[in-house]
Amino acid sequence: MSPKLFLGLVLGVLTFLVGGLFLRSGSAFPAADSFPDPVVDMDRSVTKAKRTAVLAGGCFWCTEVVFEQLTAVSDVVSGYAGGRRETANYDLVSWGKTDHAESIQITYDPSKISYGLLLKVFFSVAHDPTQLNRQGPDYGRQYRSAIFFADAEQKQIAETYIKQLEQAKLFSKPIVTEVNELKGFYRAEEYHQDFVKRNPRHPYVVVNAIPKIQKTKKAFSSLVKK
Repeated sequence: MSPKLFLGLVLGVLTFLVGGLFLRSGSAFPAADSFPDPVVDMDRSVTKAKRTAVLAGGCFWCTEVVFEQLTAVSDVVSGYAGGRRETANYDLVSWGKTDHAESIQITYDPSKISYGLLLKVFFSVAHDPTQLNRQGPDYGRQYRSAIFFADAEQKQIAETYIKQLEQAKLFSKPIVTEVNELKGFYRAEEYHQDFVKRNPRHPYVVVNAIPKIQKTKKAFSSLVKK
């Protein structure tokens, strides 16, 4: 068992037993409906083909399942981004020495949901962008908050939305999300794919992932699958 899987299991059990000791207080995080729509976004009327977005916000089990709820999303893959191809495996990434982040690749229909709206979901329910090199009970640079842009349009939308959130003063702490060029996305091992769906009673999932599913369904009811 890798260090992260073992520690994640232990911390998940402890968190479950003490009622969220390691998690942020729900009252400390801005309500999802307080997040604005992006003022700069892609033009959905001229976009036909499916597109992809690569985001990192802590354990990919939890971010993957958030975006799997959205009707305009056809596929979400857990993987690694930020490091080299030869180090893109869980045993190495879990030690936090590869510069990879646990990431997800989202395939979506841009005629139904924009890149900017995906970022709104990312910042409001998928993770806490003020936590530096960690997320909830998980610590290390592999759990950093990051947006890996594929082109100039994605970069502009991401940087502008972060500035917009900062100006709105939604968070009491600075946003630490990195905006980096996507050099490569590497699919994670098969047992990580759809982990929450296949392990709904795993202690880590119960504490860290299920609340995000519920929050997504409540906050984005018009966008989620029925």
